[in-house]
Amino acid sequence: MRHLLDVYRSRGFLQQATPGLEARLAAGPITAYVGFDPTADSLHVGNLVPVMGLAWVQRTGGTPIALVGGGTGLVGDPSGKQKERPLLPPERIQANAAAIRTQLTRFLRFEGPGAARLRNNADWLRPLGLMDFLRDVGKHFTVSYMLQKESVRSRLGTEGISFAEFSYMLIQAYDFWHLFRSEGCELQLGGSDQWGNITAGIELIARREQREAHGAVFPLITTAAGTKFGKSEAGNVWLDPAKTSPYRFYQFWLNTDDRDVEPYLKLFTFLEPEEIAAVAAEQRADPARRTGQRRLAWEVTELVHGREEAERARQASEALFGGGPGAAPPDAEAVIAESDELPVVTIRAEDFDDGIPLVDALVRAGLASSKADARRGIQGRGYYVNGEQVGDVNRRLTADDFGGRNFVLLRKGKKNYVKLVVG
Repeated sequence: MRHLLDVYRSRGFLQQATPGLEARLAAGPITAYVGFDPTADSLHVGNLVPVMGLAWVQRTGGTPIALVGGGTGLVGDPSGKQKERPLLPPERIQANAAAIRTQLTRFLRFEGPGAARLRNNADWLRPLGLMDFLRDVGKHFTVSYMLQKESVRSRLGTEGISFAEFSYMLIQAYDFWHLFRSEGCELQLGGSDQWGNITAGIELIARREQREAHGAVFPLITTAAGTKFGKSEAGNVWLDPAKTSPYRFYQFWLNTDDRDVEPYLKLFTFLEPEEIAAVAAEQRADPARRTGQRRLAWEVTELVHGREEAERARQASEALFGGGPGAAPPDAEAVIAESDELPVVTIRAEDFDDGIPLVDALVRAGLASSKADARRGIQGRGYYVNGEQVGDVNRRLTADDFGGRNFVLLRKGKKNYVKLVVG
């Protein structure tokens, strides 16, 4: 079995690691942790690098610890931030932490040998007394040491930094020490902006325990176009299906730049290197088929949302944009309706009154050239309303067809969709 750093290097995860980590991993599997900020009730795709990095700890024989910052979330991490973060009430932090724990179960195995562990640092930070903290942690760090950290220096030249956020690195250092003592955790992982906090924890362990601990950080992922990875036009792409539907999630990955496909397959899937190389080769040979994007979108959507939702998203996407065997099945119509790519035709509310003949609606929607054309199409069973095939030329669209939405989804044949909106 390859050790963790071999995997990280080959898949693009590693930016920096402490010098002794290579030798430690050669001696056997390790227990490692990643901290997750609970200021939102969902992780987003920008969190997937540390999530996948933690999953590889388990897949290389180690024990992963997912640490939810229910305690540190009450203080706020200044790393990578130009302004003080607004602080959330404790009950909101706890609710967010519970939601994140649920999402992590998609990536980590929580039973059997090397089972992942979920921890919340509120369990040991909230009971911690101030005098104990100053004595056991504060005395081991000088102010000059803390001022040298990039997370602090970058803020001193702008709006400044509160004492709460200035102390954050000491609190995170305490987390590492606590997990070292209680869980045998020797490695902390995180984004590149966490290097200063991680090395503070290593320093505390060395001073209090006279033992060696380790750290490794992941690079900031950018797109081939130079933009920050993880954003769409609508903002964050969330793992929670209530915030970003599986269809939109699938589309985010399907829209990946050709140049980013192979790196993203390495970072965000568990495919073997040989299979990734084969997909990338097929992608380069015929970019127009978008083989790499389709495989990437499928793999990540299945991982996050499960096979059933991934299949619905795939079928809906192929029905809309081509490449599939035919029309989407009826249960995919609701997914298709979410697409921003669909043409929209609006009719006035006063024109709708108690309904509108379907033949008129099809003409207005541009799905028929005339009423006669619409009737022929209905008789030929070529039209669908909200995924249901229609055969009655006297069919009317009524309020019941809207089903609580502000539109009716009309389809002609296999792939021609229109949203008919009454407004």
